[in-house]
Amino acid sequence: EVQLVESGGGLVQAGGSLRLSCAASGFTADDYTIGWFRQAPGKEREGLSCIRSSDGSTAYATSVKGRFTIFRDNAKISVYRQMNSLKPGDAAVYYCAATYGSSWYPSGMDSWGKGTLVTVST
Repeated sequence: EVQLVESGGGLVQAGGSLRLSCAASGFTADDYTIGWFRQAPGKEREGLSCIRSSDGSTAYATSVKGRFTIFRDNAKISVYRQMNSLKPGDAAVYYCAATYGSSWYPSGMDSWGKGTLVTVST
């Protein structure tokens, strides 16, 4: 069973930065994708970025590209989000999720963490 645990959320001033982490375990195949998603009240869950284990390739949503970075620690299955220049619109519950192969959409992810809350003050 794939398990994912997010951490690093909190309250940050607009323009500030946060780093989220996702500790993952339980993969039974080498080729998998871990992605970051968020869901704000009244909005649908949206994909932000993902990284694929097989080649380290990454993808970003245009809304966050240039501000958010996804990277991994190859010594362990840990994936991080560095979020810079945070805006009030970035406030949401952030989730990491995983699937075998690759996926960009929430519906394509098979395993989800419980989420970590990010609040942005003005």
